[in-house]
Amino acid sequence: MQSVAESLERLGDLAHTPSVARLADAFQAAGHELALVGGPVRDALIGRPVHDLDFTTDARPDDIVRVVGPIADAIWDVGRKYGTIGARLGDDTVEITTYRSDSYDGATRKPEVEFGDTLEGDLLRRDFTVNALALRLPEVRLVDPSGGVEDLIAGVITTPSSPQISFGDDPLRMMRAARFTAQLGFTVDEATREAMSSMAERIEIVSAERVRDELSKLLMADEPRRGLELLVETGLADEVIPEIPALRLEADEHHHHKDVYQHSLTVLDQAIGYEKERHPGEAPDLVLRLAAILHDIGKPATRRFEPGGAVSFYHHDVVGAKLAKKRLTALRFDKSTIDSVARLIELHLRFFGYADAHWTDSAVRRYVRDAGPELERLHMLTRADVTTRNRRKADRLGFAYDDLETRIRELREQEEMDAVRPDLNGEQVMSILGIRPGREVGQAMRFLLELRLDEGPLGEEEATRRLLTWWENR
Repeated sequence: MQSVAESLERLGDLAHTPSVARLADAFQAAGHELALVGGPVRDALIGRPVHDLDFTTDARPDDIVRVVGPIADAIWDVGRKYGTIGARLGDDTVEITTYRSDSYDGATRKPEVEFGDTLEGDLLRRDFTVNALALRLPEVRLVDPSGGVEDLIAGVITTPSSPQISFGDDPLRMMRAARFTAQLGFTVDEATREAMSSMAERIEIVSAERVRDELSKLLMADEPRRGLELLVETGLADEVIPEIPALRLEADEHHHHKDVYQHSLTVLDQAIGYEKERHPGEAPDLVLRLAAILHDIGKPATRRFEPGGAVSFYHHDVVGAKLAKKRLTALRFDKSTIDSVARLIELHLRFFGYADAHWTDSAVRRYVRDAGPELERLHMLTRADVTTRNRRKADRLGFAYDDLETRIRELREQEEMDAVRPDLNGEQVMSILGIRPGREVGQAMRFLLELRLDEGPLGEEEATRRLLTWWENR
């Protein structure tokens, strides 16, 4: 955490940004309170970039609209029933919410919204002390009723009220605790951790979509490993993505890791490293990170004990792809994400044959064709999957993959591999062979594609000659 002076300076800078100052002046002129709340205050205090501007006020939703409307470039009220009004002021998007005092029924996580009257009361209903912070405007006064600043300094995640009450009100907060350990590098305090363990089954009342969103945010943190370990250690992972803790039972067949679970966490760490190295400045790649942590989930179902004490996991790539598709579907991930993750898992072992035997150009083309748009992610996942402590073996695999990527680039330059397709199209095939649309056209196109993959581009004349020869001899 930065120094006190630096923190105060950042809070002052935040309070005096044009959009914040305009809102503060407008609410003061209308006779209402206004405060920046939660994430932006927390992040300013610890020196993290501030992205979202969330405000709270004593004004009711209709009053918020009346105050903000004249100064906003756009305004929307889809969250009006929860007291939230959104607006755009210049380049900033803001949300302004009436003080709330939520009441939960204990059976669902949907609160009965009751508007509150005080800023302190609003803060005490929030998830964690480090988020129960507010900056009163325009006077720029920090409000901290639950000791959030002390917890920020200590790097501790805990709840303003007892964790049993907080998590009982909203079980999703348990996953948020894991997410904040990953995002902030903080530690969950012991009482909060114990409550997460004893109440893990309560997460079942939370919708799959909300669980998915929290898991995604956790995985896109700079160091998701900490959050995933907390989910596993508290039993939450058993409820939301049990394939990950199941990996703890499976010894790595190379005996280079404590278990497949630790190996998978290391693969995730290394995949993130490649992601940052190869694509600096780009947004976190959720598909790659999901594939990294799930790439070996087929091992528990395929483990076999071989003569001599060896352990094998034959076809765990194929089984794992199916399991990943099933789990991600249950978590309501979109079809594109599901298909991409499953494809990467299915292909993640393909390269290791290259290191053992020289591939023909045909084999390289097939590797590219099968990876399709996931080729770059497959490069990173495959490299990340090398976690051996044997430096000689690691170097050999690294050099082999360097060679494979070089050959892919060279073949691309020679043949425009991104558009691998037969030298003749369906219309030409039907004209040359004198046939109508049907199964035989498909067979001919598959023959031409295999020819293209095996030998590269042939040109229309040679492809026609080969097609006619195949047709005569089929």
